[in-house]
Formats: sequence, C-alpha cells, structure tokens
Amino acid sequence: MSAPRLVGRDRQLTTLTDALTRSPAVVLVEGEAGIGKSRLVQEALTADPTARRTRLMAVCPPFRESLTLGPVVDALRAAQPTLAGVVLTELAGALRPLFPEWSADLPPAPGPLDDATASRHRLFRALTELVRALGVDLLVVEDVQWADEVTLEFLLFLTSRHEADRPDLVLTYRPEDLDDQSLLLRLSSRLPAGTTQVRILLAPLDRDGTASLVSSMLDRRPMSEEFAAFLHERTDGIPLAVEESVRLLCDRADLVFRAGTWVRLSLSDLQVPPTVRDSTRERVGRLSTSAQAVLRAAAALGEPHSEQVISATTGLGPAGCRAGLADAAAAGLLDGDDRGRWRFRHGLAATAVYESIPAPERRLLHGRAGRALAGLSPQPIAQLARHFREAGDDSSWVTYAEQTAHRAIDSGDHTSAVLHLDDLLSTADIPPSDRPRIARTAALAALGRRETVDEIYHHLVRTLRRTLESTDLSDRQQGEIRNYLGRLLINTGEAEAALAELEQAVAHLGHDPVEAAKVMTYLGWAFAGPWPASTHLRWLQRAAELVPAIHSPADRLSLAGNRAAALLMLGEEAAWDAIADLPADASSPAERLDIARINANIGTGALLWGRYSDAGRHLAHALLLAESEKSERLQNNIRLEQANLDWFTGRWEGLAERAEELGELNRDRPGAYLASVRLSARLAAARGRRRTAQEQFRLALDEATRLGALDDTLEPAAALARLSLGDGEPGKALRVTESPLRMVEEKRVWVWATEIAPVRVEALIAAGDPAGARRLTTRLARGLRHRNAPGARAALTLCRALLLAADGDHHRTARAFARAARAWDALPRPYDALLARERQAGALLSAGGDQAGRELLTAVYEQLFRLGARGDADRVAQELRANDAAVPRPWRGGRRGYGDRLSPRELEVVRLVVAGKTNREIGRILSKSPATVEQQVRSAMRKLSAPSRTALAVRAVETGVFAEDTGYLSGS
Repeated sequence: MSAPRLVGRDRQLTTLTDALTRSPAVVLVEGEAGIGKSRLVQEALTADPTARRTRLMAVCPPFRESLTLGPVVDALRAAQPTLAGVVLTELAGALRPLFPEWSADLPPAPGPLDDATASRHRLFRALTELVRALGVDLLVVEDVQWADEVTLEFLLFLTSRHEADRPDLVLTYRPEDLDDQSLLLRLSSRLPAGTTQVRILLAPLDRDGTASLVSSMLDRRPMSEEFAAFLHERTDGIPLAVEESVRLLCDRADLVFRAGTWVRLSLSDLQVPPTVRDSTRERVGRLSTSAQAVLRAAAALGEPHSEQVISATTGLGPAGCRAGLADAAAAGLLDGDDRGRWRFRHGLAATAVYESIPAPERRLLHGRAGRALAGLSPQPIAQLARHFREAGDDSSWVTYAEQTAHRAIDSGDHTSAVLHLDDLLSTADIPPSDRPRIARTAALAALGRRETVDEIYHHLVRTLRRTLESTDLSDRQQGEIRNYLGRLLINTGEAEAALAELEQAVAHLGHDPVEAAKVMTYLGWAFAGPWPASTHLRWLQRAAELVPAIHSPADRLSLAGNRAAALLMLGEEAAWDAIADLPADASSPAERLDIARINANIGTGALLWGRYSDAGRHLAHALLLAESEKSERLQNNIRLEQANLDWFTGRWEGLAERAEELGELNRDRPGAYLASVRLSARLAAARGRRRTAQEQFRLALDEATRLGALDDTLEPAAALARLSLGDGEPGKALRVTESPLRMVEEKRVWVWATEIAPVRVEALIAAGDPAGARRLTTRLARGLRHRNAPGARAALTLCRALLLAADGDHHRTARAFARAARAWDALPRPYDALLARERQAGALLSAGGDQAGRELLTAVYEQLFRLGARGDADRVAQELRANDAAVPRPWRGGRRGYGDRLSPRELEVVRLVVAGKTNREIGRILSKSPATVEQQVRSAMRKLSAPSRTALAVRAVETGVFAEDTGYLSGS
C-alpha cells in the first residue's frame, strides 16, 4: 500500500499556488476535520521546488483553553533557536516575556505602559519586526479555529499593515468550530488595497474522487463500483476517513484484487469502520508493543516533541522508543519534522488513541510528560499545567496554572485566566493558605472581563461558594474570599447575597485597608438589606476614615466615585458636591473604565432623583468611555438606563424593540434583565395590554423580592397597584404596596418613593383611609426636605392633589392637578403630566366647567395617542363620550404625511450614514439602539430605491433630500 496522492483538488491547488505568486497574499483554506486542508497546503509548498521561501509554520493545538500567542511563539522558536546575528531595534525588548530563552540577545525590556491596548500594540509591532528580521515571507497557521483571541488580533494586525514586503499568510480552519464573533471572520473584509485575497473551500470527495483516492493507495488499480459506492457512503467522502478505512481493510486482509478491480471479501460481514476513531484504535492494536507505547505517549503529549521527550514519557529506553517511532511512522500514524519532533498525522487519530488509554495509565503518562517538559528551557508552562492536572499532581498544577493565568492576564486574556483558575479551585486539593490568593486572582480576572455576565462568570461564583464550605479556612482566609465573592454577586444582581458576603468579609479585612474600605463602601450602598440610611452612611464614614492610609490614586478614585454614587442612592444632597469633585477622564484604561462605571451609577441615581438632564449627561459620558474601552457589559448597562430615560422623557419610538433587545443581551444578569422586563411592562400597560403588563410586573416583583433587590420592588409593586385600582380593587393595591413602602420608611430614603407614594395614597383614599393617606404624604414631605429631587417632589405634589380630590373641592383639586402636571413637565415626564391633566379635566368637569374640561380632555387624548399610550387614550375617549364630547380621529398608522419621503428621524439617520457613521455610532449619537437604526436605514433605502448602504448615501446627496430639511421638520 502506498501513501495516497492528492485527489480532487487540482483547481484548489492551482488557486493556492497562483495566489502565493502574487504577494502580498492572504489565503483562507476552510473545511471540516479530515477534509485535507493541511495536505493541500503541503502540496502547494512543494509544488515548485525552485521557489525559495522562508516559511514560518504554526499550528494551533486543540487545548481546552487556547494558549495566548502560543502558535506564533512556538513557530518562531522552532524557526530560530537563537537570535545571534539577527539585527533588532530596541522595540524588540517587548518580546522578553514571550521569549525568555533569548534574553541574552534581546534588547532591554521597555518601560511598562498603563494602557493595555498600547502595550498590546507595542508587542504586535515587536513581533512584526522579528518576523521581518528573520526574512519570513510566508506564514502558515493551521487549525486557526483553536487560536486564542490575541493570536487572531496579531494576524489582523499583520495583514492590515500597508508594507509591500509583509509576508504572505495561509490560514487553515474548520468553519463549524468558529464562533460568529471570531476575529478570523474580519480577515476577509479588512484587507489593505493591493492584497491578493483567496478563500478556498474544501468539500468532501464525490464517489469518483473517493475511488481515485483509494486507487492511488492500491497500486493505482481501480476499485469495483460496488466497493466505491459502499466506501463513499460509509465515509461521506472525507479523505482522512477514506484513507484510514482503507488501511484498516488492508491490515485485516479484507481487500482482494479480483477481475481487474479491488473488491472487498464481504460487504456485510465486516463493516468498514464508520469513524476514524474505530479504525485508528484497531490499527494501533496491530502494531508492536513499543509502537503502541509511543503512540500513547504522543497522544498524551498532544503537541510535537522530540524523541527524548517521547522516550521519557513512554518509559522506554532510547532504542525501544526509536523502534516504536519507526513502526508508528511506517503505519502512517506519526510524522516527523526536520527538527526531529514527532506528532500524529491527524488530530482525530490522536484523540482516538488518547481516549483508549485507561485512566491510571493516562495519569502515569501525563506525570512523565510533565517531568520531561519541566526540564526544557524555556518551560512550556501551559502544557505543564495541563499535564500535571491530568497526572493528579496538584502541587505542580497549582504552580504552573497560576503562571499560565498571570501570563494570560498580562496579555489581556482575562477569560482564559478565569477558566484556568476556576478549574484549579474546583478540582485541585489546594492548601488553605493558597486558596484566597487563587480566588482573588480568579475574581479580579472575572471582574476585568469585557464580556457580559455568562456561564463562565456564574461557574466561578459557584466555585467560590463551594470553596467557602471548607472547614479548614481561617477567618481571615474566609474574609478574603467572601470579599471577592460579594463583588461578583453584585454584578450578577444577587443583591442580598452580596450584602451578606460583604458584611461577613469586612470583619476580617483589618490587615488590608484598601479592601476593607472598598467593602465598607459597598455596604454603604442602599440596594439591599434591612438597614436604615443612617447605617449605610456609617459604613461610608468608616470607609472615608481609611482613605488617608490609601496611597494609590486609582484606589482613591474608585472609592470616591463609589462613595458619591452611594450617597446619591441614599438620597443625600451631599452626593452632588462629591460628584462635582470627580474627574471626567483618566490616562489608564482601568481608571477610564472605572470613571465610566461611576458615571453610569451616577446616571442611574440621577434618574431616581428625577434630574433627567444630569442623568443624560452622565450616561452619555459613561457610554463614550465604555465604548472606548470595549466593555460590552457596561455598555449594556448604560444603554438600558438610557432606554429608561427615554421612557420617562417621552421618547418612545422604537423603545419596545430596544427593551426586547436589551432583555436578550442581559438574560444571564437578573438585575439588568428584570429592568428590561419592567421597561417592556410599562410600555405594555400604556398601550392597553393589561394582561401582559400584569404578568411582566409580577415577574419583576417576585424575582426582585427573591434576589433581595428591595429597591427594584418599588416600581413593579406601584404598577400592579395602579392596575388593581383600575379594576376597582384598592385592597389588592394596598397589599402589594405594603412591603415595598415599609422598606422605604425603614430605610428613610424618600427619593425612592416617586412611583409608590402616589398610588399608595390613592389606594388608602379608595379604601376609606384618608387619614392614612395624609400621614403618608406628610412623611414624604418631611423626608424630602432640603433635597433637590424633582421626581419625588412632583410625586409629592400629586399626592397633595389626590388628598384635595378626596375632600371634594373640585376647583382647588383642578388647580392642584395642574400644579402636578407642571411639576412633571419640568422634569420632563410628559406621560405623567398628561395623566395629571386627565385628572385636572375630570375635576373641571365635576366643578361645572364643562367646556374647559372637555377641551383639556380632548388635548390630553390627542397627546396620549401621539405619545403611543393607546390604552390610556382609549380610556380618555370613553370619558369624552360620557361627557357628550366628540372624540378626535387621529391618524392611526402608516407614514403620516411623509409618503415616500424620509421622515425627520430617517433624515437624521441618513445624514449620519452619509457622514460615514456605523449603525452603532449613529445609535450612540441619537440615543437609539443599533436595531432601531438598522430598521430606519432599511426604510430609507426602500424609499430612495437604494440597493445598498453606499447607494443610499449617494442617492440621498443626488436627490437633494437634505435641501428639504426645513419642510420635513415643519411637517413633524
């Protein structure tokens, strides 16, 4: 039997070799496992033996966690054992952490940079310089689907440069293993002009191709039609599966040459193995004992290694290992390179062998592999961590896993660090003295992730909770772990659980003033727990007393920002002075992200106070910083609060879609998800979808109660009470508001009462307890003294109007509701202002002012309808009919008055499209979600008959739509 030749790939081979003659080139070779990607690249590189190229060959191994820049680093080490004679600039000193074995030849390391993005850019420039200095003109990276994010970013960096002498790039990958957000997908869309770009898709062989492949292995003699059809059906034309199946058939003497063709002795008795795993295992079983030992060692090692490392892993002597290598290579299972390193020809074959190894032997092999690799210089620390983990050597695993995690953090790969350390904490037998240190690093890595809260985050929370169940931790060790667990729980929305952990932690953090002050500041937040505001203020005061002992500017900034936001949530007027002293920006990414987070919290607090201008300003600034630092999780938080701001200020267009989108983005974060549910429920209630609103508000109330997020119970309780009052059930309204209002009274944070106080007052009056309603109004007024909280003060004005209405003085009642409407307008909260004017109109009608009452009610109806509160508009329409007034017939759908012209909002979007802005940038500028922007762009494309975004920009300019700007606006 011969090695198979390349079959059915002539066109792809020509395409690849031609592309490599037109530098600079980027070639993407994609196909499923075993399809022949590596073989195609090998054939292309040997197609013209006269072509002299300096190649760099990199492979991305299928580790559980990808190694940061591992493929590139390993390829460079393989290509250049020493840097002697290589001329490099001082920039190359940035490579010292990656290549410690070259320290004698590398320039000194440059100074550290505060900006992680700048550090990474410098590292990429240094790697590019090294590649150029080595004369590399072709970089091949195989199995890129397993590459880490930093390696992909480097490839993007390399290809985006405009140098004419940049190396050609050939990448192989499996598309089915690519995430939709993989950076690899950008390679084909962001290449500089003049780059030869080729994408080669390898498909399975057809039946004729399968027959040709088999024939090339069997003396080029044909195979029977029946055998060809059978083999193609069993292997689906995957070249690797075909090759391995044929080898097994030959090993078992199941093929004979009969009547001029190859046939199987039986098509039914002995089935061709359906998987590479089965065929590989049986082939291995027929090899010599030494070959089997070598294959098991190579499978355990997982990466190419020298004969010496393989020998040490097998436990065989040099002679036995050499004989085993020869047998395994002859069987076509192993390949050696020109540096004497050996690896499996196919990854699937390696997996098949590895899975067949009994667990005790696996541990033995990994232990030997770890000890062998520990003697190398430099040490492959990620490999060492994996081997010692699988060997059950927890002490060594801890050592190398921590080193791997720190290297990942230094490269900005916080997710890999979390995965390594979470695995360590949940699996290894770690001494109690080491657990707090590892837990701290894991938690900080999790808090430093830019991704949304996901299963990785939740798994670490569960791991830390299990760690705390151990009985061998000291109080101090438990305190350190609880500190970070509490901070993680804040991000998951488990407020009460977070408070409990932090309260237990602070008692044991006296040795660390920074952490103690942070925990005390968190305890100063009023988001959970039964404490009154005075208790939270005492925690904040205790934290402030520790600040003189803290010298880090970053820590001081964080504490000052958290203190200001905490004071705001407590309804303390002093918060605004503290906010005024905060910086607007910082130089380091970490501090910029902290300022973004602080501004987001201030924006949330300003919403609570009803200071919507302040809220909008702080949220916009927070979003700008969060986008610059690429913090996806924080961006989602800010956009959610901006959507709430739009609800309050009456900008409802597209808000339902934004609420749904934000809900999907925050499924794994209960607090944020429930906030999006409340937003959807508000819209549903205003539009008359009472049942939907009731179900959503009930969900929000029950979940907030379960999580202990007491401040999040106020709005849904108030909303459910309003629905109950509408049904004529004041008793239900009182029951649902009793516990949330009691929490406000106990905490004495009356700025929280904006939503719940008026509906509670109305329910008390309806239940025949006007005295209770007056007492509540008096407590609210007392709690708002000396506080510039326009939202809560507008609610107080409404409460007073409701009390006057209960007294039956309709003239005074009308004036009181007019004052309430003006108070809401001043925020502005147009929806609440209209509801107050509806009550004003009712009072006017009751006072005999029929004409004024009907006119006001008509105006309220029209404005509610235009706002989108169709349910409320329908109620007002019934009131108009009951008072013998005509109900206006406002426009009910379609593009009102615009026809095929652009609406003012579409015009805004198109103007920014012409300016070259992306949907995300437009959304930020106009405070809209990207989904809403996309919808308006498509509408504009349809109206202007533009087939693409570029055509839309051209058509808008050509048709002069901007010249009609005045006309559009006047019609809005």
